[in-house]
Amino acid sequence: MTEPGGAQRPMEKVADIASDIGEYIRQQRSSAKISLRQLSKLAGVSNPYLSQIERGVRKPSAEILQQIAKGLRISAEALYVQAGILDLPTGGPVGDAIRADAELTERQKQVLLDVYESFRRENAAGTPKTDTRDTRETTEESA
Repeated sequence: MTEPGGAQRPMEKVADIASDIGEYIRQQRSSAKISLRQLSKLAGVSNPYLSQIERGVRKPSAEILQQIAKGLRISAEALYVQAGILDLPTGGPVGDAIRADAELTERQKQVLLDVYESFRRENAAGTPKTDTRDTRETTEESA
């Protein structure tokens, strides 16, 4: 049911999120060519419960989403965004590359992302100061 003005009630929003995350998990499972039963074993989640998640009957916790992400071999962050637990990450391909780097700790990734975002905000606020010297001059000076 919608309220006057077309706004959804909170419970309907939760149901929509559960349905959306379930559909997303189903799509990921299908594209990975994994059966529901296989994913339930890989994720350590019961087959009926996983089925309920995919059908939008249940909204999984962050912990269950993490287990499902492992089973699907996708980032837990992608599932968290789909479930409305996290906001869509910023930074485009650079941010994605930082997040995907397995050789960095979570703390190192966060520091890099913070620095990168601060540069992006600075650039959006105005033109950053750039070094106008020719790179050849810089190279010659250091030789």
